[in-house]
Amino acid sequence: MSVKVSIVGSTGYVGAELVHGFSGHPEVELKYLTSETFKEKKFSDVYPVFRGICDNTLVSTSDVPYKTIAQESDLVITALPHGVSSKVVPELLEAGCRVIDHSGDFRYKDVATYERSYKLTHPDPELLKEAVYGLPELYREQLKTARLVANPGCYPTCSIIALTPFLKSNPILIHRQDIIIDAVSGVTGAGRKENLEYSFCELDESFKPYGVTGHRHSTEINEQLSFISGDDNGKAVKAAFTPHLAPFKRGMLATVYAKPTKFFEDLSTDGIVDYLTSFYKDETFVRVLPKGVLPDVKNVNGSNYIDITGVYDEDTGLIKLFSAQDNLGKGAALQAIQTFNVMFGFPEDTGLKTLSRGV
Repeated sequence: MSVKVSIVGSTGYVGAELVHGFSGHPEVELKYLTSETFKEKKFSDVYPVFRGICDNTLVSTSDVPYKTIAQESDLVITALPHGVSSKVVPELLEAGCRVIDHSGDFRYKDVATYERSYKLTHPDPELLKEAVYGLPELYREQLKTARLVANPGCYPTCSIIALTPFLKSNPILIHRQDIIIDAVSGVTGAGRKENLEYSFCELDESFKPYGVTGHRHSTEINEQLSFISGDDNGKAVKAAFTPHLAPFKRGMLATVYAKPTKFFEDLSTDGIVDYLTSFYKDETFVRVLPKGVLPDVKNVNGSNYIDITGVYDEDTGLIKLFSAQDNLGKGAALQAIQTFNVMFGFPEDTGLKTLSRGV
């Protein structure tokens, strides 16, 4: 029997990528697809590429209430703005379904950190204790029984997967206070909205940093990396994070600088690559590249894969780590499908084996 999945906010870029991913999943029936802007239209009217693949009629939550959606679904995935999800998710849970949420509303354990980062007051902070961070490579066992999953941000996924092997080790192999993350995202990371600064003429041939201090993903990255490094308070890591916007539709590349501790025995490029390879040897979607091969967003677009590698810079004594993913794939919707597979007991790569491009 198919698992009934509904998507609240299905016509944004993350919602559309969820529909794309689930359309090829053999164990899923898409029950409700909601849209307030395009209600009563077919999904394929909004995204014509889906004609004959997903012709579901879009519904408004004013016509089909959240309670009904939850009661008739095994899982509801919310792709709603921050501050909206925190009000909707409790209603869905109360009606008895499981939830994967794509906002930042449930990614933190410390409500004060969330409220400082998002400039919002959380209406249901008790749920932060229950929510499981949706990174299967780290929280696979907890996800199997989770009622509420907080799907990670795209920048945090790209950064955390690169750094985890060196912070999860005992002893820790890099200094927790000496981490710098420079990351670049495609324009879909800004969402599907009308805004002059994201128009073609404004973005074409442009490349720029933004949110250079106080970006909300920096606190998410630091809290998770702190947990990984053994600090239950989520305060030990202070990585400096700077995001950049590049003029391509989708893709994300992170360059990470870290200072090794005295415990890193084989401090060489070979040693770093070997260590990454050993750490992720059983992970389907983490591809550690061979020495001398660097990640390229072109090679992960349309997939749930993240490509990583590292080098040792003898001149500076720093470790340089590189990771590339699709910001809508492993950085958002396809990672949620990977998590769905874990939650419902399917092989983790079910529905995720195809690539959307071959050249």
